[in-house]
Amino acid sequence: MQINDIYNLDCLDGMRNMYDETIDLIYLDPPFFTQRKHKLKSKEGIEYEFNDIWNDIEEYKEYLRIRLVEMKRVLKNDGNIFVHCDNNASHIIRLLLEEIFGVSNFVSEIIWTYKRWSNSKKGLLDSHQNIYHFSKSKEYKFNIIYTDYSPTTNVDQILQDRIRDGNGKSIYKRDENGKVVYNRIKKGVPLGDVWEIPFLNPKAKERVGYPTQKPIQLLENILKIASNEGDIVLDPFLGSGTCAVASKLLNRRYIGFDINPNAISIAKYRLEYPIKTESALLKNGIDKYDVKTDREKRILSRYDCDIVQRNKGLDGILRVKIDDKLVGIKIQKDNETLSDSEQNLQIAMKKKNLGLGILIRTHKDLMEHNVENNIILIDDIEYHIEKTNRD
Repeated sequence: MQINDIYNLDCLDGMRNMYDETIDLIYLDPPFFTQRKHKLKSKEGIEYEFNDIWNDIEEYKEYLRIRLVEMKRVLKNDGNIFVHCDNNASHIIRLLLEEIFGVSNFVSEIIWTYKRWSNSKKGLLDSHQNIYHFSKSKEYKFNIIYTDYSPTTNVDQILQDRIRDGNGKSIYKRDENGKVVYNRIKKGVPLGDVWEIPFLNPKAKERVGYPTQKPIQLLENILKIASNEGDIVLDPFLGSGTCAVASKLLNRRYIGFDINPNAISIAKYRLEYPIKTESALLKNGIDKYDVKTDREKRILSRYDCDIVQRNKGLDGILRVKIDDKLVGIKIQKDNETLSDSEQNLQIAMKKKNLGLGILIRTHKDLMEHNVENNIILIDDIEYHIEKTNRD
């Protein structure tokens, strides 16, 4: 089998032509046992369909079992497998994975959650799917991914150190005087097992009309946590090719199989012209907490810092210490004198136990002001250019 290629084959036949332990990561989005034929039209009016009707549950289980056995064979000893499913057969798939890969090699159950607008059935509205993560051994590859702090995160959560008490409960670390310790630079928030990633909008450029198409963003998360650049990723049920496209975008190698020739055609086109949709829905829920102006964001982007929202004296915290001291950043506001701006920064630094401050000057005051020794005064580049042109 050629690497970086996709094949119009049953994955069982394809995998039987592969050597043992050659794959780093397997992602599969198999039939869900929905007992119906799925149809959807593309924006160009082309109709795509696939059949997910089975004689009984035993036929479905055996179909998956023999393929999962082959997947285990071709997976490297430090490899990972992610199996996508919904509530139709998630219980069956979990048992099959435990049987073939072992109960002890269960890693996590990822919940992909999204909003749906429908009242077409009686009962609770389906708003999530499951992705089971199993490994082949305890030596599996795993990368911790840190996500940015939400704008709703306050500065204390970024700065305050935490420890476990005798009962294993997370508590604030305190010094010998009982004061909370502010001395830890955190990397962000580790990615959890609930992923809120919207379904693709029907008008999204990434959307190709295939019935089971998943967003690239979903696959990127999986690839980032369980593989490295250059690794080989196998998608046995290729569909529209999202996993292969994400692999290509993240510099992974890939192999894919699908018995549907239309799916192969779509996937080949997407691999040649990859498009990723950035979801506005992911941003809408936090916009009201983001009070930074475009200029402030532009200024802060020049520093390796965590942005602080809704704090009069702080706009950011440097991610590295200077002289072993935590460093706060304050941008001079349009309605502030440099003296007022420094005063607000000093108050915030004292409250948060910051050893140094960076004050960014954005405009000229009528009166000169000399800052204290614990403040580093920096002229913003836009102000510096304006001042140079004026002089």
